[in-house]
Amino acid sequence: MSPTRSTQTTTKTRAPRVPGRVAFVGAGPGDHALMTVRSVELLAAADVVVIDQVAREDVVRRYCRDDVEVVDASHGDHGQPLTHAMRAKLVVKAAKSVPGGLVVRLMDGDPGTFNGLAEEALACHKAAIGFDVVPGVSAVSAVPAYAGIPLTSSQSPAVHVISANDRHVDWNASVAESVTVVLLGPPEDLAGALAKLLDAGRTADSPVALTERGTTIRQATRVTTLGEVAKVMKTVQFPALAVVGSTVALREQLSWFETKPLFGWNVLVPRTKEQSGSTISRLESFGATAEVVPTISVEPPRTPQQMERAVKGLVTGRYEWIGFTSVNAVKAVRERFEEFGLDARAFAGLKIAAVGGVTAEALREWGIVPDLVPSGENSANGLLADWPPFDEVLDPINRVFLPRADIATETLVAGLEEMGWEVDDVTAYRTVRAAPPAAEIREAIKGGQFDAAVFTSSSTVRNLVGIAGKPHPSTVIACIGPATAKTAEEHGLRVDVLAPEASSDALVDALADYGLGLVTAAAEAGEAVVRPSQKKASSRRRAR
Repeated sequence: MSPTRSTQTTTKTRAPRVPGRVAFVGAGPGDHALMTVRSVELLAAADVVVIDQVAREDVVRRYCRDDVEVVDASHGDHGQPLTHAMRAKLVVKAAKSVPGGLVVRLMDGDPGTFNGLAEEALACHKAAIGFDVVPGVSAVSAVPAYAGIPLTSSQSPAVHVISANDRHVDWNASVAESVTVVLLGPPEDLAGALAKLLDAGRTADSPVALTERGTTIRQATRVTTLGEVAKVMKTVQFPALAVVGSTVALREQLSWFETKPLFGWNVLVPRTKEQSGSTISRLESFGATAEVVPTISVEPPRTPQQMERAVKGLVTGRYEWIGFTSVNAVKAVRERFEEFGLDARAFAGLKIAAVGGVTAEALREWGIVPDLVPSGENSANGLLADWPPFDEVLDPINRVFLPRADIATETLVAGLEEMGWEVDDVTAYRTVRAAPPAAEIREAIKGGQFDAAVFTSSSTVRNLVGIAGKPHPSTVIACIGPATAKTAEEHGLRVDVLAPEASSDALVDALADYGLGLVTAAAEAGEAVVRPSQKKASSRRRAR
C-alpha cells in the first residue's frame, strides 16, 4: 500500500496598499522666510507636492528633493480654473499613487483661510486617507504688516475679513469707521466688493490701501480713498489685498519693508551658491533678491599624489602650520580626509591659519577653531602681516602646508619663506571658467535687467565678462577691494561702490548705503524712487 502524500496549500497575502498621507501645509503669503519650521520639514520629505493658484515653484526648488513630483492644481488641461472639488480629487489621486508616501498640499497663506481646506480634507476623510494640517502665516495679517498698516488701533478696534467673491456678505456690518475691512481676491472681485462697501454707506473718503504681491520684493502698495479706488483698480495685479480703514493713514510713518535701501533690487552675484549664502541673506535683509551666476568651476587636481603625501605628512607630524586661503581649500582637504577615514582630530597639535572670516567659518563648521585670522586685510598680505616668523627655539618644526588653487599667486609662499618657513605649496583643487549661463541670464546682464552686480575678486570680473558679457551701463557695479575695482575698470566698467574692507558683508553694506542715498535723494526731491534697472534708457553712460 503506497503511502498517502498530503498536500498543503499556502496562501500568500499581499500587503495592503496603504495610500500616502496628505499634509495640508500653509506656504505663507509669499516671503519664504515666513514659512514654519514644520512646513519646511514636510516639504523636504515630500514625494508629491500639489500647488494651486498662487504658484510656489520657488518654494519647491528651495526645500524639496530633486526627484519630487509636482502636481499643478491651478488650472485644467484647457486652461480653466479648477474648483475646490476638482483639486480635492487631484489630492486623493496623488495620495493613492504613492502608497506609504507623503503628499504635501501646499496652500497659499494659511490652509484654513479661504483656501478650500474643508472640501479637500473631507475628500481625504471619505477616501480613508490620513492627513495633517500645518497652519501658515495668513496674508490677512502678513500683507498689511509688510505694508506698514496695523489692522487695529484705539479708534479702530474691530477687523472684518471678507472674501471678495463672497455673494452673501452683509456689507452693512462693515460700514462703521471703527471697523477695519480686509478684502482678499482677484482684482476684478476686489473692485466689485469695494463698490458694494461704498454703496452700503462707508464714507467715500475712507482710506484704502491696495497691496500687490505682498511680502515679496515685488510688493507694491498704493493708497487712495474708497471714492477714488475704482480708477486705481484697473491696473492692480493678482495677487492683491485691500485694507479699508483709518489705520491705513499710519503707513506714512510705519512703512518699513518697501522703504528698505535695496527694496526691489535684483542683484547679480557672480559666485557659486555654496560661496554666496551669507551674501544672499544679507542682500535679502536689505530688500533685494540675488541671482547667482557661477563664474568658476572647482575640480580636483590632475595628479592627486601631492595632496595624498601632504595629508599623510600632516598626520605624521611633518608640519607646524597649515594655511587655508579659501573655502575651497578647506573643502578639498576635508574631502581628502574623509577618503582616508580621518576627521578633525588629526589637526591636534597643529597650528591653523585662515585668510579671512568666511574661510574661518568653514573651518569652524568642521569643528576647527583657527589660531590665526588676519587682524587687517583679508588677503595673503593681511595673513603675512600677522604670521609669526620661524623661531628655532619656539618652533619644533619649520614646515608649512599650504593647500590652494592651481592659479593662486606666489605672494604668500614667498613671504613665508622670507620669514624662515619651508612651504609645501600643494595644489588642492583647480579652478576653471564655468560654462556660460542660460541665454536669458546673459540677455538680462547685457540688457540692464539687473540693478547691481557685486564682485568679490578680480577673477569673478574676468570670468563673468568672458562667459556672459559686460553688465549694462545702468547696472551699479560694487567691488570688494581696490584690486577688484581696477580689474573692473580695465574691462570697461565704472565702479560705483567700493567696500571699506575686504569682506562680503562690508560689500553688501556699502551697496545698501548707495541705495539709501538714492532713496534719500528721491525723498528730498519729492519723487518716487527709481531703481537702476528702471532708468537704463537714460543718458547715463559708463566709460568704455
